[in-house]
Amino acid sequence: MSTEVAIIGGGLGSVAAALALLQRGRRVVMTEEYAWLGGQLTSQAVPPDEHIWVEQFGVTARYRALREGIRRYYRDHYPLTSAARADRELNPGRGRVSRLCHEPRVADAVITELLAPYRSTGRLTVLQPCVPVAAEVTGGVVRTVTVADPRTGVETVISAEFVLDGTETGDLLPLTGTEYVVGAEARSDTGEPSAAEVADPANVQSIAWCFVFDHVAGDHTIERPDDYDFWRSFELPFWGAPMLSFVAPNPRTLAPEERTMNVNPAADVTGDPRFDAGDNDLWQFRRIAARQNFADGFYDSDIVLANWPQLDYVGGSIIDTDDRAVHLLAAKAQSRAYVYWLQTEAPRPDGGRGWPGLRLRGDLVGTTDGFAQAPYIRESRRIRALTTVREQDISIKARGYDGPARFDASVGVGMYRIDLHPSTGGDNYIDVECAPFEIPLGALVPVATQNLVPAAKNIGTTHITNGAYRLHPVEWNIGESAGELVAFCLENGLSPHQVATDDTLVDRLQSRLSEAGVELHWPEIAGY
Repeated sequence: MSTEVAIIGGGLGSVAAALALLQRGRRVVMTEEYAWLGGQLTSQAVPPDEHIWVEQFGVTARYRALREGIRRYYRDHYPLTSAARADRELNPGRGRVSRLCHEPRVADAVITELLAPYRSTGRLTVLQPCVPVAAEVTGGVVRTVTVADPRTGVETVISAEFVLDGTETGDLLPLTGTEYVVGAEARSDTGEPSAAEVADPANVQSIAWCFVFDHVAGDHTIERPDDYDFWRSFELPFWGAPMLSFVAPNPRTLAPEERTMNVNPAADVTGDPRFDAGDNDLWQFRRIAARQNFADGFYDSDIVLANWPQLDYVGGSIIDTDDRAVHLLAAKAQSRAYVYWLQTEAPRPDGGRGWPGLRLRGDLVGTTDGFAQAPYIRESRRIRALTTVREQDISIKARGYDGPARFDASVGVGMYRIDLHPSTGGDNYIDVECAPFEIPLGALVPVATQNLVPAAKNIGTTHITNGAYRLHPVEWNIGESAGELVAFCLENGLSPHQVATDDTLVDRLQSRLSEAGVELHWPEIAGY
């Protein structure tokens, strides 16, 4: 196949990149391993982690259209209460992690709608399921990428003028010989206060295999896992209890704390996310459908997405290892054991043990086993870029200032705490107050490869700063700006490197981004 732009991997950044390119009149071939496009928002089943100003500013116009499309889908198709229908900031799940907690399949439906016109015209071709297996590179230019159907092994060779890596773990980087970093850098390399003393490429953030469930009458207990005894006794040295418990460290203090799970509560718990992470009660934390938003009797139960600390798998990295398949199976096994523990042994508020009425809802995530199609992946390979974002660039403590962190040649904004979950190298949480930050154009440009642009969590960050740049709206902004950059290069016969190193071209690109609704700078606000 021949196209102008190949987007390998169909994650959230890839969708944003495709929309930017298609709306500029370009032709795109996109590939994706799983059944749903959208990555962490859909196939990984995680509702968006967002900053506190998301309803006012701090995201792109296209990301806002995605969010409003999700709300509109509920208004068009669900029997909302009159109060919920009138709520401009409708939060279907009333979850704590986001102002918009929703079913993954609704996000899939909205993404399908956004891309439908371009698939109809033939300007967008999507190959599913496909994974990259090879690439042809000449003189730093990627000529072709070969993708394969993992079910049949049938290969497709895609030639393109530009290639975007939108895979979850930066899979094109080794295939194309693009220089990259993986895992934790040494403090001597980055100067970061939170960096490790010694670099460790195998030390990456934990992955988690999420699941969706509700609670209804009957016994929905799954078969006892063969490895249940192993997981029942498994305990990390800093955790304070076995993983199969309601205990987990507080990310900000590292003190082990007991969580609760109040099934189908009558009232919500609220709090300011700047001071309260919202995860004290696991049921409400990432709830994706709250009964009180819908007509009486429509739902027998709330619906909850489990992406909890107890699911974090630290047994090994899935990047640049021969044991990838083993670790993926183990991550799902850990989550499966947690489901069984919840159903049979978890302490209930009434003094009993287990909720046999907990029911896995694979129908809501597009699977038969009740678990998400794909693991939730927090950390990727990262390009060696013209600009690398370091902790001292965005940390409030390291900067001594909580106002916006600015970069030359900004192509977007983001905000989240520097939030690293326990890692495969044995680290506990690393949780650092973060300034509202910008996305520097140089972080999207590899030092050598001329026509490859990252479109996901694979930009020029470090192990530490990836913890802030990995969340949904930031990945979307990265992908959207990557798409706009490539469209600009195609129109003007330029390379990304040429654009990033010419102030006049940077100004022209930034003007296009602003016209497209990409915010380049923050107002004077304080991070948290």
